Amino acid sequence: MCCLFQNPSCRPLFSPISLLRSRQQLGPRRPRPCQACQSQAPKHGKEFHSLQEADQPRFPIRDVMFVVGQEQQKVFAHRCVLACRCQVFRGMLSQAPAGSQDSSSSSPPQGPFILGNVQPEVFLAVIEFLYTNSVTLNSHIALEVLTSSVEYGLQDLCKLCVKFIKDTLSVEQVCEALQAAVTYGQVDLQQHCLAFIEGCTAAVVRTQGFRELSDVVLARVLRSDRLDVDELDLVQAVREWAHVSSAVLERPVPEVAALPVRELRLPLLAPSELVTLESYNQQDLLIPVENIAAAWRAHALRRGSGVPSRLCRPRRGTRPRDHHRHLEPHAK
Repeated sequence: MCCLFQNPSCRPLFSPISLLRSRQQLGPRRPRPCQACQSQAPKHGKEFHSLQEADQPRFPIRDVMFVVGQEQQKVFAHRCVLACRCQVFRGMLSQAPAGSQDSSSSSPPQGPFILGNVQPEVFLAVIEFLYTNSVTLNSHIALEVLTSSVEYGLQDLCKLCVKFIKDTLSVEQVCEALQAAVTYGQVDLQQHCLAFIEGCTAAVVRTQGFRELSDVVLARVLRSDRLDVDELDLVQAVREWAHVSSAVLERPVPEVAALPVRELRLPLLAPSELVTLESYNQQDLLIPVENIAAAWRAHALRRGSGVPSRLCRPRRGTRPRDHHRHLEPHAK
């Protein structure tokens, strides 16, 4: 999916007439995906893409060049536009590139500026926003553009990215979006992602994105009462997550899982399920012995004594079990 988002609060700061030559001068355009969304693009947005497609010798007014990504794609722009629109670019363009021989010169560096760790499509989206106050996004680059918007201090671009991500959220991408939202302090996006996960938890926990969550974010998800999945399935999902994290981080399973495991509601499991859980737990030590002992104690005493009350509350997707009626009314 591809869509152009425009900042409604302000018009483009730079006239395409003054900055860009006409389409006839620049030659034919390259076809772009998603024709329906392309038709929404204002003329200045279309001219921006024509600017990037023009040959530098035919359009020498562009006075700065970036070499972007592993593809080493050349991206041309106007120094004055980038400097007055973005503080980060202003600082970058006032310093000579690494290895330059004229770093002590008073004249601004000419580049090229090497940005090897950025996808060209992502960088072009940032440049497009700086020129037009709008951005063409798709689901493959939206999160990376969000990352760039934070790095470059572009709050309006960040808002456009968040809106697009919320509008196009999917089961496969929601965990990655939640991780980014937590990382960059996007509270509204965090809440939106969590509500999405709560609505289709059983599908989400089977995704690769779920297995790549950090322990802090996973623990936050597990605190929700509205997860639409049974606790036994949730324990299994956390076990799979822990083994993946253990392999990636090269740390023991009990260590990487310490924080999320605290949020598993073991007292909700039936005695036969706890027996099976103990058998599996002997192999990987995922769950501390004292947590399992507390669950058995809740069964023996028929109340949640000594267990945090949140661990005795059934979630929205918890399958009813006979002993549940003894837990919540007496939970402390």
